[in-house]
Amino acid sequence: MTDMTTRAGVSIALPLATFLEKEVLAPLGRDADAFWQGFAALLAEFAPKNRALLAKREELQAQIDAWHMERAGKPHDAAAYKAFLTEIGYLVPEPGDFQIGTRNVDPEIATMAGPQLVVPILNARFLLNAANARWGSLYDAFYGTDALDAPPARPGGYDEARGAAVIARGRQFLDKTFPLAGGASWAGLAGREAIALADPAQQVGTTEKGVLLKNNGLHVEIVFDPATPVGATDKAGIADIIVEAALTTIADCEDSVAAVDAADKLLAYTNWLGIIRGDLSESFAKGGKTLTRTLAGDKTYTDAGGSVQTLKGRSLMFVRNVGHLMTNPAIRLPDGSEVPEGIMDAVFTSAISTLDVEGKGKFGNSACGSIYIVKPKMHGPEECAFTNHLFDCVEDLLGLPRHTIKVGVMDEERRTSANLAACIHAVKDRIVFINTGFLDRTGDEIHTSMRAGPMLRKGAMKSSAWLKSYEARNVAIGLAHGLSGKAQIGKGMWAAPDLMGQMMVEKIGHLNAGANTAWVPSPTAATLHALHYHQIDVFDVQKSLPEPMGLDALLSIPLAEGANWSEAEIAEELDNNCQGLLGYVVRWIDQGVGCSKVPDINDVGLMEDRATLRISSQHIANWLLHGVVSEAQVLDSLRRMAAKVDAQNAGDPLYVPLTGNEDDAAYRAAKDLIFKGVEQPSGYTEPLLHAWRLKQKAG
Repeated sequence: MTDMTTRAGVSIALPLATFLEKEVLAPLGRDADAFWQGFAALLAEFAPKNRALLAKREELQAQIDAWHMERAGKPHDAAAYKAFLTEIGYLVPEPGDFQIGTRNVDPEIATMAGPQLVVPILNARFLLNAANARWGSLYDAFYGTDALDAPPARPGGYDEARGAAVIARGRQFLDKTFPLAGGASWAGLAGREAIALADPAQQVGTTEKGVLLKNNGLHVEIVFDPATPVGATDKAGIADIIVEAALTTIADCEDSVAAVDAADKLLAYTNWLGIIRGDLSESFAKGGKTLTRTLAGDKTYTDAGGSVQTLKGRSLMFVRNVGHLMTNPAIRLPDGSEVPEGIMDAVFTSAISTLDVEGKGKFGNSACGSIYIVKPKMHGPEECAFTNHLFDCVEDLLGLPRHTIKVGVMDEERRTSANLAACIHAVKDRIVFINTGFLDRTGDEIHTSMRAGPMLRKGAMKSSAWLKSYEARNVAIGLAHGLSGKAQIGKGMWAAPDLMGQMMVEKIGHLNAGANTAWVPSPTAATLHALHYHQIDVFDVQKSLPEPMGLDALLSIPLAEGANWSEAEIAEELDNNCQGLLGYVVRWIDQGVGCSKVPDINDVGLMEDRATLRISSQHIANWLLHGVVSEAQVLDSLRRMAAKVDAQNAGDPLYVPLTGNEDDAAYRAAKDLIFKGVEQPSGYTEPLLHAWRLKQKAG
């Protein structure tokens, strides 16, 4: 049990209070007593409002459930449904014409287009890798992945045949992106002195060992070093092609972490402080040696006029706070209730980020004096307005100018999608980001219409009318209200880090859809995905996209009307859901791992986070509710898939098998997620996961 102390009538874990006072407030020169008084007043105002917003969610859901149950067995009446949603306030009036007014936004967000990483904040090594993924070796990315269509590297050191294929692929990229004058090919280049670009403006300077080029706003460094194994075999002596890759990274306090108490939150905030202060480091064993990872320094070059210039060596960092739903025992209000975790995150991550705003970090994150917070899982404009007002008051508490704190709105809940323009309007002077995501959005789609009937299979969801409308409307509404050139319009995660060849074929679709950023699962994936932004100028694409479409398709419910699935098809879908659910939840509950590469039912490793559980558990709960599957079938599938998950984790010394341990926390959590899925708020998995993880930690 963590020792608690009291500050301004609020009970707070002593290590957390000490951390904030000594590591944050003291370096900022803020008076601790005044801070805690202000924090207590902020909690007194916002905690009741937070509870009221959650009650509103439940009230709307109960009305929607009742509407569907009253019409059970009747054809769905789309017009009546839309009128009903308007009548109960689920749909709100459009705000009319407006343009966002966000100012002081860094170019990585506003005027550049490139990959975005999301990384669990509790893992310092992953966090450092992501922050340092601003620059990536294209040669390494091709050499070690299936993005290169060539025989794999032979084991036992550098494979020259594979290396030659990498070099040839690199030359193809250079010929297409930075054509040489007179139609010459990079393949015939004799050395760095021979470079003569068809467009000389693409060459922006020279580095210590190479030349720096620029295309579509992204830099590429050609490294010449004949002393290296690669450079020695290259006609021109080119040792590598370094591309500007992850322009931005989201350090995640939410879906990719298992943070349930004061100790977990302290680690999250400590790692964020290390990023902001610039001194985060992590030591680890590799190849029999102890290595220490730190943040990368900046990259310098000499421009055409002979002046030394600097480029950022690190990704621009966002921090993703948790949503409005969860509370945390790290802080208790005067009435004994737990603090709304989203409010705690807003205050603590902003206070830490104020060190950057006031120039107290080693490197600096935002060159524009802004703090970037992604806010997930908001339902509709009222909740966005709550966040906007909360951030106003956090700024006042910390003595920051208005709209220093910027917000990213994740469009992953149905009520937000249906009212997206009004949501953007509610945060119009601080918004810097909107995006879409299949897993959470589909989980909410299922839960909202849980009582309407059985849903399509998950695979069929991807071609459903509502999803296509959702993806298109998100971009179109963002563009209509001025996000282009001021904010990011993002798309969701490529979840398979080992399938880079397939990613290179498919993920360019996000750029063609008008997204100026998209999520990738690793620094290597960021390096490869960066090539797409050299192929396509997203800002040009955005100019020719259609106006936003209406709501009818978005509000269509993905019911499996007329489906006549075979027993084998039903079993296949059920097994797929149960395997994915068990494979993820066992790591969350037993090991506190919120994001990792989890093998799917076909043994393909997928980067999974909590959204995986939401869609899988809600889908099974829906089919149970409507009799597509029985409780006995679900239990049988869980037992069989537990054996498969055990086999997939056989090499993990920390893994506790599921088979034979059906009374243990992880297995019981999985069953609860399914059998209590209908009653979970918005279908979220956090309440059950947190409860079971706390029991597991308590022994």
